[in-house]
Amino acid sequence: MDWLEYGYWGLFLAAFLSGTIIPLSSEAVLIGLLIAGIDPIWSLVIATIGNWIGGMTTFWIGQLGNLEWIEKYFRVKHEKLMEWEHQVEKYGAYFAVFGWIPIFGNVIVLSLGFFHARLIPSAWWLLVGKTARYAIIIWVMN
Repeated sequence: MDWLEYGYWGLFLAAFLSGTIIPLSSEAVLIGLLIAGIDPIWSLVIATIGNWIGGMTTFWIGQLGNLEWIEKYFRVKHEKLMEWEHQVEKYGAYFAVFGWIPIFGNVIVLSLGFFHARLIPSAWWLLVGKTARYAIIIWVMN
């Protein structure tokens, strides 16, 4: 396995983990790899897929509906989750487009799952938002 192959796997893992509640900067990994010469198109695809799968994992955790578990292990306060209930009811799956925002976006996605927003539209808008974020980073770097 050469360095670039490892770079793609590292990018996927960083993007996946940062798409979950785990605080990690996939943007820093992406920028570092772009500076090192990794292909920007493949970087966009791999980072987006990894981050989207991480986000969908967070959505699924929210769907488990165990408020106590979400509060304890993901350190999301009960009051904060309840605040999002109104937003989810108002905007539904469209709100998922903001799932790319660091920390705040994870709460959005977790709330969408917890309050059982529609899966397919939520997944689509989450993908759109995450793709746009990485595309902008890559565009700025080139």
